Amino acid sequence: MRRRGEAMTLSLPPFTRAVTWLLALNTGIFLLMELFGLALPDVVRFVFDHFALVPDAVVHGWVWQIVTYSFLHVTFMHWFGNMLGIWMFGSAFEGAWGTRRFVELFSVGVIGAAVTTIALSYTHALGSPFTPTVGASGGVFAVLIAFGMVFGENEIMMIPFPFLIKAKYFVAILIVVTLALAMAGGGNVAYVAHLGGLFFGYLYVKRGPRAGFNFRLGEKYFAMRNAFYRWKRRRAARKFEVYMQKHDRQVHFDEHGNYIPPDDDPRKGNGGSKSGWVN
Repeated sequence: MRRRGEAMTLSLPPFTRAVTWLLALNTGIFLLMELFGLALPDVVRFVFDHFALVPDAVVHGWVWQIVTYSFLHVTFMHWFGNMLGIWMFGSAFEGAWGTRRFVELFSVGVIGAAVTTIALSYTHALGSPFTPTVGASGGVFAVLIAFGMVFGENEIMMIPFPFLIKAKYFVAILIVVTLALAMAGGGNVAYVAHLGGLFFGYLYVKRGPRAGFNFRLGEKYFAMRNAFYRWKRRRAARKFEVYMQKHDRQVHFDEHGNYIPPDDDPRKGNGGSKSGWVN
């Protein structure tokens, strides 16, 4: 890849942190499935039956499949093409936007592709609720469209083709070809998942928070966690009051579950001051 106006250089992308982990994880699982296929084919069938994306299974509770399907690949070229896409385009995006946002983008593409596949399968126009889908293509296509949007003016040369093309035109061609193949049926390739990855990758770049999801989700998580702990404390306080009453002893807690010492209990006429644990 080179920026417009620069001298042409031929270089390979680096192995960035998240890209390396994705390559290693997908490659490890692919090699294990190949080995099990030679010695224990029943294990391979079990894995694909339970971890591939089957829309009918997902709507009946097997929700883990919207993630696990992306780590399974059927053939060498299937695995190699997806890994090449992650490395060639993911490393540039991760280097520019950071590891966390790259992981978010890839995850949004994977889950978005799964949701799109499930939704369209029930129209029976594109696929069937009982057709399994595997592969990381949803995440790869999310990275591809993000690459085209962020590095649109940069020129790339896709070996073995001996010419340069702007990234935005390259991605546009991919979208047109994918859409055409999806509408034509696409054989046994899940082009619907590709379109889902493209769409959700586009939404992430255009509408996603600039600092990523971590800050917003973190705030909501801690607020929900604190509310849960406050509820547990109030519930424990009420149960303890009932328990002590059964033993002819009186203890009192305020509305927040804080213990009120006897001398401070407003019901004893001391003015209503409180002490104890403060949230």
